Formats: sequence, C-alpha cells, structure tokens
Amino acid sequence: MNQPLLFTPLRLRELELKNRVVVAPMHQYSAVNGFANDWHLMNAGRYAAGGAGLVILESTKIERRGCGTVGDLGIWDDAFVPQLARIVEFVHRCGAAAGIQLGHSGRKARIERPWEGGRPLARIDAEQQGITDWEDWELVAPSALPADEGAPVPRALTRGEIRAVAEAWGKAAARAHVAGFDTVEIHGAHGFLIHEFLSPLANQRTDEYGGSETKRMRFAQEVCECVRAHWPPGKPLFLRLSAEDDAGWGPAQSVALAKLVKPMGVDVIDCSSGGILGKPPAGAAKPAYGYQVPYAEKIRNEAGIKTMAVGLIVHAEQAEGILQEGRADLIALAREMLYNPNWTMDAAQKLGCDAQFALVPPPYRYWLARRAATVPEVRPSTFGPR
Repeated sequence: MNQPLLFTPLRLRELELKNRVVVAPMHQYSAVNGFANDWHLMNAGRYAAGGAGLVILESTKIERRGCGTVGDLGIWDDAFVPQLARIVEFVHRCGAAAGIQLGHSGRKARIERPWEGGRPLARIDAEQQGITDWEDWELVAPSALPADEGAPVPRALTRGEIRAVAEAWGKAAARAHVAGFDTVEIHGAHGFLIHEFLSPLANQRTDEYGGSETKRMRFAQEVCECVRAHWPPGKPLFLRLSAEDDAGWGPAQSVALAKLVKPMGVDVIDCSSGGILGKPPAGAAKPAYGYQVPYAEKIRNEAGIKTMAVGLIVHAEQAEGILQEGRADLIALAREMLYNPNWTMDAAQKLGCDAQFALVPPPYRYWLARRAATVPEVRPSTFGPR
C-alpha cells in the first residue's frame, strides 16, 4: 500500500511536521490567574504521545482584557512563559511539534465557563473566584455593540488603542518564541476581537477600521503584520477564520483576506465558521461529517494558500480522503481527540502504515509492537468486535 497522505511529512518554512494530523486548539478554561498548570500539561501531552504531528495549545490571551473566563490562559506578561515552556518541552519529548493560538475575546470577554452557564460574569462572582483586577478586565470591541441580546455593552476602542492591541499580539508572539513554540496561530474567528472587526454586524466604525469591507480587514492585517515582525522567519504562522458566519462575512471575504495576508507571512488558513450570532451558522446546528471542509477547499484553491480543515472529521478514511482529493493540506481534530487522544496512532493502524508503532514514544511503542508481533490475531478495541 502507498503511504497515506495523512502520514506524509509536511514542511512549513523550516518546520517539518511528521504527519498531517493537527490537534486543534480547544479551550480548557482551567488556568489559574492566566497560568498554565498540570491539566494543560496532561491535556497537550496525551495528544503528542498519541502520535499527532502538531498540537496547538488553546487560545491564550494577549492582554488581560482579552480573557473570556476566569480560566483562560494568558501570555501578556513574561511571567507566563516558564509554565508554557514546560508544556512545549514535554510535547517535543513525545515527538510532536507544539503550537499556540493567540487570541483576544473582545466583547465576548468576562463570561462564566460554559459548564457554569456561559452567562455574563458578575463582579461578585468573579471576586469570589479570586479575581482582584475586575476594572482591568474590560469589555472592548470595534463598536459599542453587545455580543447578544441582554449582554453588556463593550467600550469601543480608540484608534490609538487598536494599534496598541495589534502590537500586543506581536509581543505575545515574541513570548511564544521564547517558550519554544514551533507555530503560532492568530485567532481571527468565532466572534472574538479580530472577527468582530471583520464583521459588518459588529463593526460599525466610520474611520479607517470600518465602513467598507477593505477597511474592516485592516485590523486583521495589522495583527498579522505585528505577529510576523516578532515571530522568527523560519517558523510558520497560521490564521484561523470563521469562513462563514451567516452575518455578512463569508467564503468570498475569507478568500480576499487570505490573499492579502499570504504575502504578509501567513502560511496556513485554519478554516472554521460561526461565532458572531448567538446561534450556529447554517449547517452547524446539526452538522454533517466534514461540514466545514468546503471552506478549506475554496480558500486553498482560490487564494493559493495552504489550508487546514476542521469540523466533524472523525474517521481515518475520511481524513485521508480530504487530503487525497486536494481539499486541504492539514487535518485538524478537536472533540474527537478528546474522545480518543490516541486517534493518530489508531488511524495509522487502520490505514496500515505503522506496524511497529513508530509514531508513539518508546514506552508505548515497545508494548504495543510486542503484542502485535506475539498475538497478531488480536484486534484493538477501536476496530470493533473480534
């Protein structure tokens, strides 16, 4: 059998990924005062040990105001670097590349964790959870428009503040480099700050940052510019977009932006959807397998840039088919990785390309290869009944 594309290395600038499987960033809401802890080490480490080529740490906030919940990770200060570096070192030791998503929640900041209701967070509740800087945790946005009906009204950023936020993204990227990360992903999706600037629904400015589609793209470009200036030229840069939000930003606009940021040093567009409205976009309320893959395909073909597909990619054959059909360059999994952190190793077995379990660290490799050689008739539990 030919080597599956899913397990063919991919070179991005000076980084070579051992395979095309990426663990998408997933909020864990488990930081303490912005600091990573053992939960984050365990969570990232198990995907790396399971064979993934790239593990992207969850959205890590570039300034205090950008935190969505009391449990968001932070990187707005050098003090956060050692704990993040510990995670990077362990991911590398397991044989994977380490990425980090840099984000800012904008008007969707200061809310409860989703399993606590996801409602706007009251000051008294925040203080009971140890928050001592409530006044610094300010809701800001391109315009003074709430994220949803009944939500608090954010303060519109001034022109000077907008540039300062873009520069904060750059400084965060510099800290990510010090921590040892191999890739940075700019979070421009899901109704958070960059997406708010892109959206005609959330951005009603009349200056150089709003009004026309071109002006609404300016902030995203400034963030890319600032990050690339602080991020080594040999390291790849990803940008996540909501390629369709059902609120005025869609695939055509995403293609246009991808064309603008590619020459600025963005290497991969991570293609997601939704986030501006208080409901999922059409097709996402009850999605089908691979429902966001068409976005990755369109942006890849029309913008001439590498793309990463994500969204209900569950099975090995499904992931391989997306690559074989030229619809994306990388495959990202999120919730399926939560269900099966060893998905990558399992997919390699099902595609018949890793008989010796070379994808995983020696403590796993030794025992699994030995069982396969000793009792080859044994079928792993993920293969169904014997």
